[in-house]
Amino acid sequence: MDVAKVTPAVRLHPCIPALLTFAAAISASGQTMNRPKAGPVAIMKSSELKPGMKATAWTVFEGTTPEAIPVEIIGLWKNAWGPRQDIILGKMGGKAQRTNVAGGMSGSPVYIDGKLIGAVALRLSVFSPDAICGITPIELMLEIKDFDKSRPSDAKAPDKPGMRAGLEIPDELLAKVVEASASGAVSGTPLMTPIETPLTLAGFSEGTLREFGPLMRQMGLNPAQGGASGALLSPKPVAGWQTALQPGDPVAGVLVSGDMSMTGLGTVSYNDGRRVLAFGHPFFNLGPVEMPMAKGEVLMTLGSAFQPNKIANATEIVGALHQDRHSGIMGVLGDTAEMIPVSLKVRSFTDKDKIEKTKEFQFHVFVQQKWTPFLMMITLFNSISGVNDFSDEVTYRFSGNVEMDGHQRLTLTTMQAPSELPVPAPMILAGWWADKFNRLFLNAVQTPKLKRVDATVDLLPQRRVATIDNAWLEQTEVAPGATITGKVFLRPFRGERMAREIQIHVPGSLAKGTHRILLSDADTLNRMQSAAGMANRYIDIPQTVSLINQERSNNKLYVSLIEARPTVFTEDKTMPSLPASVLNVLQSGQTQNHTFITSGESATEQESIPFDFVVNGSYNLKITVK
Repeated sequence: MDVAKVTPAVRLHPCIPALLTFAAAISASGQTMNRPKAGPVAIMKSSELKPGMKATAWTVFEGTTPEAIPVEIIGLWKNAWGPRQDIILGKMGGKAQRTNVAGGMSGSPVYIDGKLIGAVALRLSVFSPDAICGITPIELMLEIKDFDKSRPSDAKAPDKPGMRAGLEIPDELLAKVVEASASGAVSGTPLMTPIETPLTLAGFSEGTLREFGPLMRQMGLNPAQGGASGALLSPKPVAGWQTALQPGDPVAGVLVSGDMSMTGLGTVSYNDGRRVLAFGHPFFNLGPVEMPMAKGEVLMTLGSAFQPNKIANATEIVGALHQDRHSGIMGVLGDTAEMIPVSLKVRSFTDKDKIEKTKEFQFHVFVQQKWTPFLMMITLFNSISGVNDFSDEVTYRFSGNVEMDGHQRLTLTTMQAPSELPVPAPMILAGWWADKFNRLFLNAVQTPKLKRVDATVDLLPQRRVATIDNAWLEQTEVAPGATITGKVFLRPFRGERMAREIQIHVPGSLAKGTHRILLSDADTLNRMQSAAGMANRYIDIPQTVSLINQERSNNKLYVSLIEARPTVFTEDKTMPSLPASVLNVLQSGQTQNHTFITSGESATEQESIPFDFVVNGSYNLKITVK
């Protein structure tokens, strides 16, 4: 520049020398300040890096436009990410000095002389005054496209801790390692850890975050309340997806979309025009996935030496994630990931059993064998505990249908009332709901394809629990073929005793002698059949659906005639009153994967009496057949 040609007003400005020095530094380092675009890009291998090199990272601090961040290369940390997997250490400058290495920066691309070297993916796991980051080399991220459909063994799933605790480990040393890991008895904090993925929950109450947050944080996620665009209502890509997700842009994986949404935010590292790489570390390390991929908008970046984080919204779905691997995630623009559409209705009732208010929720849920049950659980809990009608003494009446492709519909009913347990009633109901999806998705024979889910939850005033208290029959000595009448009495929580008439038909073939009449709740009758289903590991989806549909509802009282003849339970079948010869043949032919559970008695259900109460307990009566 010819200083003599500069106008006097500009030549005398005190900021000019500093600006010229900054421009000279950028020019000398070979950095370009033009934001990166999708398409082929030159790559610099980590073996070519030298300490002191000047690099530029791109990430969004606010809005949707990435900003340049100067990065000084500290060096190459050998085998830090695994065998023959190095990590590039860098020190971030610019705005990152104030914010530190924030959640949501995962995947921010880093360039030297216009060549891509990798993506910001790690941060110091303890307090640090410097914005020190770990950069995943781009060579490791590009390996993702070569992976098959295999699933990593250390995937982050909601049921991981519980499954570990229940395993029988044959090797003594291995058992000790697993036990110590599950209990958290030894706490070893690594120097650098993957940047926490901000998990934004829109439409979820503070109470839901409080209940489920610890589990999410255990999986390396940072749950926070946030927002989401109405464009997330459908899992299909919006118009204009072809130009979405440029390097440095926010990107989100979508777990739930619609009236409630749950999204995990990171940054795009690479876009070849259709295929997108991001994060630089795993999301859940699930391996092959089918998850909607969305754009994002950053509201602000919260600076902190302890837990810096981007506060952001997911905006529009533009593709689908197909791989979730150790060194990053990979998605394809324009692809559609199928989700499960859920329609949930919450109705509030008055003391006179009239509907006072109805709320309807429509949302879609990510399909994955361990995540789908958890997401069904958290969305149901949130729907019923986050409404204004919620109170400690509300009883929940639930009915639901699960439609599957090629299989019988799953039909479910139950009630859940408050109790003295430390777990709130909505959580118990949500856990019961999640268990049904666990049984479907963890099926050892095949994976179901769910078409849609519909459910209704009624909020009924008062604690509606009734215990079977007493019963009597008009006569106890009867002839075969006769019908006996009587009454059963139930004691509700805080109320007057309830009475109902019962009727028992005595079969003409019933042997002479003394027999038992059982008045019981659903659990008493379900217990043996449920145990038989769990004992047989290789029941298929139709058998699983049949077994669940046969479960009796807990808001009914069941009247059964008990005979002293054995019953065999296997898979979804009940074989009552078997002769001893048949029983011996069945038991001799059973295998480890095809077992039978035998009861010494057979119960013939006579009638079921519906209540708007959760029915507990049992009562026995005796009759004598002459």
